[in-house]
Amino acid sequence: MKTSHIVKLSLLALSAVLIIFAHYLVFLYVPTEAVMGIVQRIFYIMVPVGWLAMLSTFVLFIASIYYLKTRKGSWDAVAYSAVEIGLVFTTLTLLTGILWAKPAWGVWWTWEPRLTATLVLWLILLACLMVRTTATDPSRGSAFAAVVGIVAFVDVPIIGMSTTLWRGIHPGGIILDGGLAPPMLLTLLVSLAAFTALYALILIIRIAVKNDQMTIDKLKTLRG
Repeated sequence: MKTSHIVKLSLLALSAVLIIFAHYLVFLYVPTEAVMGIVQRIFYIMVPVGWLAMLSTFVLFIASIYYLKTRKGSWDAVAYSAVEIGLVFTTLTLLTGILWAKPAWGVWWTWEPRLTATLVLWLILLACLMVRTTATDPSRGSAFAAVVGIVAFVDVPIIGMSTTLWRGIHPGGIILDGGLAPPMLLTLLVSLAAFTALYALILIIRIAVKNDQMTIDKLKTLRG
């Protein structure tokens, strides 16, 4: 069996076990938060998908730099995969944020700094994909998208520090400040691990698909 298949199967097994365990912790183990009630449980999904949105943007950032430096298609495949997956998880971050906002703040959306900065990231990632699809020359489109991908990462620390840079209604760093009870912290950490393992699996599969697509496109060009 190829090493890549072993890695995929290992990640699949790990993510499946962690996801099942995380669901048990979220719905059966962790206590219901006193103020928000059962709605607070979305926190254990909202934080991990937000983490993956920023992680994928970091992967995009690194891959974009190396693509501009080497012009290798392998790095472009990583960048393309990262921006696609990053856009999905940024969308999920916004949606879970909206579901959190209604019971917590009484509105579906408010131009709160962290929500606004996350929306900006979503727009930049969308622009990164649009640059690729609208460019007449694929190599030029990849180069332009790499530049946009680098710019996207600038927004990541802004999202992370938004609650300290600006006054807003979004809660601050309750995780790092020790504001979570041990059962809540354990549930969050397991959920983070589960989502991260799943992300790694999805990224590897998407990169493989993109590489195969690029190989097919090259063969078609040679035959044409």
